[in-house]
Amino acid sequence: MIQTQSVLRIVDNSGAKNVQCIKVLKGFKRKTAYIGDTIVSSIIKIKSKNKANSKVQKGDVLRAVIIRTVYRKNRKDGSYLKFNNNAAILINNQNKPVGTRILSLVPKEFKTEKLMKIASLSSGFL
Repeated sequence: MIQTQSVLRIVDNSGAKNVQCIKVLKGFKRKTAYIGDTIVSSIIKIKSKNKANSKVQKGDVLRAVIIRTVYRKNRKDGSYLKFNNNAAILINNQNKPVGTRILSLVPKEFKTEKLMKIASLSSGFL
């Protein structure tokens, strides 16, 4: 469950390390986001090794798709997903990832038409 002011880890190679949630999209007065939801985020920390080659800079405002949450998500078959940290992937306004690699597994709920590009860049599914 991600709210405003939540800090998330970035799991792609865009150059960002941590982002902070500014706004949860999809709906009027919506306060929380879960796995697969889109948020507006601000970059608060970038990877120090590639500051010159980074695709993003500190303070940039971009959209992000949530990949992992600590809060448990129930599936229709009775199983559930629960992770140790909160993580996201940066996307642009056309819902395409900013990075070219995803360094984590993604849930199988990402096999939808909207998120298929993210699913194809990942190494596998959960």
